[in-house]
Amino acid sequence: MATTPINCDVKNFELADLGKKRIEWANQSMKVLQIIRKEFIKNQPLKGIRVSACLHVTAETANLMIALRDGGADVALCASNPLSTQDDVAASLVRDYNIPVFAIKGEDNDSYYSHIMAALDHKPQITMDDGADLVSVLHTKRTAELAHVIGGTEETTTGVIRLRAMAKEGVLRYPIVAVNDADTKHLFDNRYGTGQSTIDGIIRATNFLLAGSKFVVAGYGWCGRGLASRARGAGAEVIVTEIDPTKALEAVMDGFRVMSMEEAAKLGDIFCTVTGNKNVLGKQHFELMKDGAIISNSGHFNVEIDIPALEKMSSSKRTTRNYVDEYALKDGRRINLLGEGRLINLAAAEGHPASVMDMSFANQALCLEYMVKNHASLEGKVYTVPVELDKRVAKLKLESMGIKIDRLTPEQEEYLASWSEGT
Repeated sequence: MATTPINCDVKNFELADLGKKRIEWANQSMKVLQIIRKEFIKNQPLKGIRVSACLHVTAETANLMIALRDGGADVALCASNPLSTQDDVAASLVRDYNIPVFAIKGEDNDSYYSHIMAALDHKPQITMDDGADLVSVLHTKRTAELAHVIGGTEETTTGVIRLRAMAKEGVLRYPIVAVNDADTKHLFDNRYGTGQSTIDGIIRATNFLLAGSKFVVAGYGWCGRGLASRARGAGAEVIVTEIDPTKALEAVMDGFRVMSMEEAAKLGDIFCTVTGNKNVLGKQHFELMKDGAIISNSGHFNVEIDIPALEKMSSSKRTTRNYVDEYALKDGRRINLLGEGRLINLAAAEGHPASVMDMSFANQALCLEYMVKNHASLEGKVYTVPVELDKRVAKLKLESMGIKIDRLTPEQEEYLASWSEGT
């Protein structure tokens, strides 16, 4: 690794020129974050605040880090998934923007956690997480650093679930804003971002024709809704599996076939899990799958597919394409696992488009500012994004798209605030 004046661990600084171009390309589609960055430069709301971020190291994330840095923050970044780092972007963040990065695509488990430790060596006052691994390590192995922390944010569904469990048990030591729960995050990033980028990752990995195939989506949350919609748009016959009766009913009324995974396992050509839970695809399902079935995951952790069970059932394993591992079962069938069961949209593709991450990361930036201002009045709980911040992001996004909407008249405001006027 080339010599650099700041502490870091990235793959290759020779990749930095390409990374800088990708960062600049993404920035063109992140108009809301551009506005916030300009405000941050002027007002310096994060001046002197140490921030450790555990996020997917992509061009979009790079622009968030730059905005925080320009708002006065002292930032360090590590990866939130071993396969999601864009090595060229990581190199450019260090070389061109002087931001410490600890992330290498394909890093093993030990390296992944050593990078989290390196980010915590920064002694953060605010944490920014995607999956809650940073928070978890901080609360178990690096408790001494908790004394410095005033608050944090969490980007994704899986992380919010973990943090709410911590808060329920009374072990969460500082307030965290659930950015994922903002309307301008999950209604757009989870649905449109995950939907498009997951299809992109599956196609890049396999070059498989979706039209005419049977595509099984496990989970009909916002990510599942988006994925099912995009798979149908590509011509697939979409099957949805669910455990929640209301979501299952919604999928039926949205025009999808709904059944148990045991039934779907016999039919599917392609499977993708987006549930946030573990062992959604397991031994009992692998035993029923067609020869050549493709299985993948776009939930945050690779536990959604029971890979150890698949390995025990297999007589051999080989890599047939980039991000495709073929497991030959003892009965002669083959099952193809994509991206080691990790986020296929980031393992084999580039993650969400910049224009949708613009809203998610605008929320992140504004929530950091909010936390700096309000942490003293908050407890060790998970908080929702303040409505006014959420609405502001939506308003700025519409303005950046050149779209104007109506406003209530005084008469309409009075009517909505009263109860006396009826039929």
